[in-house]
Amino acid sequence: MSLSQSPYILYSDGKGNIFEDTSLYVTGRSGWDAIQVPIEEWIELPTGGQLYELPGRNGIGIDVQSGEMRLCEKGWAVAAFIPPAYTGFYIAAYETCPEAPTLPLFCYTAAGWLHEKFYVPAIRIEEDIRQDCEGYDTDKINFGVHALLKAYPNNRLVEHLGNNCALTYHCPAARNFFIGRWECPVPSSPACNANCIGCISFQPEEETIVSNQDRLMFKPTAHEIVEFTVPHLETAPFPIVSFGQGCEGEPLLMADVLCEAIIEIRKHTSKGSLNINTNGSKPDAVKALCKAGLNSIRVSTNSLRSEIYTPYYRPNNYVFEDIITSLKVVRDSGGWTSINYFVFPGMTDNIAEYEALRKTIAETGLNMIQWRNFNIDPDWYLGKIGVSDTGEYLGMKQMINLLKEEFPQLRFGYYNPPIERIKGIYETDFAH
Repeated sequence: MSLSQSPYILYSDGKGNIFEDTSLYVTGRSGWDAIQVPIEEWIELPTGGQLYELPGRNGIGIDVQSGEMRLCEKGWAVAAFIPPAYTGFYIAAYETCPEAPTLPLFCYTAAGWLHEKFYVPAIRIEEDIRQDCEGYDTDKINFGVHALLKAYPNNRLVEHLGNNCALTYHCPAARNFFIGRWECPVPSSPACNANCIGCISFQPEEETIVSNQDRLMFKPTAHEIVEFTVPHLETAPFPIVSFGQGCEGEPLLMADVLCEAIIEIRKHTSKGSLNINTNGSKPDAVKALCKAGLNSIRVSTNSLRSEIYTPYYRPNNYVFEDIITSLKVVRDSGGWTSINYFVFPGMTDNIAEYEALRKTIAETGLNMIQWRNFNIDPDWYLGKIGVSDTGEYLGMKQMINLLKEEFPQLRFGYYNPPIERIKGIYETDFAH
């Protein structure tokens, strides 16, 4: 249903209560700027979405009577977390007070209220339902964890995935594994060769934010990986085994073990896709993995511009150009390539970034963009990478549409596709 007007701004009383202020229309933020959100870009807050208060921050709205922008001083600003499969077009717009704390590592999408409903400026970028909240049954997950911990009593990875990932952090991919379906995560490395500002599993003690999760603390063996991934590939619908997760170190540092595991997996089953989620820092390691039998790669990045990438990733012993080379290596081997693209409205859709992305797509033959909402305090991020002026931008919706026109074969989504999707097989469908 299209709206006839902009939603109203939301504010929090600081005690967990959220109200609307009908004297102000809500705005969105792009880069450093607060702007009016086009009415057609609002959708209802999806199931699984949540609202956050933003302490020490006053929302910026448009006065219903005068049309002028002004602050909502009734309480703290409010933002939305939008669930996986959705990509936000605008960040929540607010003015930050001097004493405001740094926000934790979540996404902060603009949010408003109209006709007794919450709204966000976003799009469902992925039809796959694999991480939709409605699809999880807690009893089935608990049963699956118990059964697999019993089946693999000496496997440290299964124990880590069960007790930490599925039961403590409620990781959607881990929960799917224990229900016996789709993508199976394989945490692979306790170490990393980047020092990402927004790392969710390691933050220096002197930093103003804390990591959301504890990183893997051991080096898995090839046997531990093979033991539970082969049965998953053999029995799960649309199976994928994904080495490396965003909540751990860099899996390419464990390339020798992963090569050994891949070779052994393929001795037992030819089913499914073998994927690596990585920073793409070691092209030679990627080449070895492809030779062993890797099907696909997902390279994470905040930008396709070295001057934006480097101050965020702070790489050790590799450079931005290595990630481009890794994408080319996989394409040259006949594999599937995705980028895990951290979406920051005003930066991602910046004109210079758009041109850099177009160049990368053309140079590498990129198969897919996974449009991932960037989980980070916007002011903190821009300050850390030293960006005081984000420049001219297209708007996220326009950027996505332009790319669709220019690169009709390029896939858009939020998850790694199974081998059936890569090959264009859709006889049995688990999408909308």
